[in-house]
Amino acid sequence: MGSVDIPSKQSAAVREGTGESAKAPVKQIDVRMPGAGEILIKVNWTGLCASDKSLIHDEWKDFGVAMQDATKGIAGHEGAGVVVAVGEGAESRWKVRSTGTDEVHCTAQKNSGFSAEGTFQEYLVADARYSSKIPDGVKDEEAGPIMCGGVTAYVACKRSSVKPGQWIVLPGAGGGLGHFAVQYARAMGMRVIAIDGGDAKRDLCKKLGAEVFIDYTATSDIAAEVMKVTGAGAHGVLVTAATKQAYDMAPGLLRPNGTVVVVGLPKDPSVVAGAPPIMMALRRLNFVGSVVGSLKDVEEALDFTARGLVHPILSKGKLTELDDFMEKMSKGQLPGRAVLQVAA
Repeated sequence: MGSVDIPSKQSAAVREGTGESAKAPVKQIDVRMPGAGEILIKVNWTGLCASDKSLIHDEWKDFGVAMQDATKGIAGHEGAGVVVAVGEGAESRWKVRSTGTDEVHCTAQKNSGFSAEGTFQEYLVADARYSSKIPDGVKDEEAGPIMCGGVTAYVACKRSSVKPGQWIVLPGAGGGLGHFAVQYARAMGMRVIAIDGGDAKRDLCKKLGAEVFIDYTATSDIAAEVMKVTGAGAHGVLVTAATKQAYDMAPGLLRPNGTVVVVGLPKDPSVVAGAPPIMMALRRLNFVGSVVGSLKDVEEALDFTARGLVHPILSKGKLTELDDFMEKMSKGQLPGRAVLQVAA
C-alpha cells in the first residue's frame, strides 16, 4: 500500500441557516480518518444535484425529508476522486488510489449528504463496501454525475421495460437527468422522443440521439403529436421533469400496456403520479417508481462512458461557488449537470 500525506484540516462547504435563505460557505474543518471497513477519499470533483439544493434549502420538509445532524451540515453525494487511506478490513478491496459512493433499499442505509457527511469537502470517509471503482477512461468530473444522475436515468430506462426499436418519451429531455436519459435510451436501442422547450434544447437533444423533438412551447397538443409519430402511443414515458404538468401529461402519451417511470421529484406534495382508474384499467397502464441504482447498476452505467457511448454535458465551477450554482440551478441556468472542483 502506498502512502499519502493527509492534512489535519480541509475545506468544506457547510450549511448555515435554514430554508430558502440557507447558504453553504466554505470553511476549514478537521479531516476524519477512516475506521474499520471505511476508506478516505480525496474528492477531486463533486456533482451538484438538484436534490442537494433541495436538502440545503429544506424544500422537502413537507415530506419529512431533511438533512440529518450526522451530515454536520455537509451535503453532496456525487463525489469522485482517489483513495488516500484504507481502514482495517477494507484492504482486500481497496488500495490507495481509486473512488465514489451508494445500495438501494437497505433499511439501515446511510446516504451521503442526507444522513452522513457529503461530498462537498476535500476528504470524505466512506463505507468501503458501497464505494464504486471508476474504470479507466472515465474522468472524475464525469464519474460523479454518472454515479447519481447517470445511474438514475439508466435504471429508469431499464424499469420502463421498453425494448430495442420501441418508443420512449422523455419530458424534460434537455435537463440534468433528461440529457442522460436520451443517451442511455439511445444506447439501449430505444427510439427517443424528447420533449423540452427552445432551439437550444432541440439542438442538444438531437445531438445526443433523440429521433424526434417536440417543443412544448410551440406545440398546442403534445399527446396528438406523440400519437402522430408513434401510431398508437409510446411504449414508455420517463418523467424526469419535476413538474405537475409533466406528470399530468404522461399517461396520455402511452399506448395500451405502456409504462410511466416516476423519476422527477416535485417539492409540491400535492403533485401525484397516476391516472384516472378507468383509464389505467382499460388501457392496462403501468406506473413504476425509480431511484438511483445498485452497485452493479453503477458499474454498468459507468461502463457506457468507458465505451464512449454516454457523456454528461457539464457546467463546471469550484466548491467556493456552490451558493452561486444553486441559485443558477433554481433559475434553470445550468446546462446539463453541474460539477464543482474540490481538490486543487
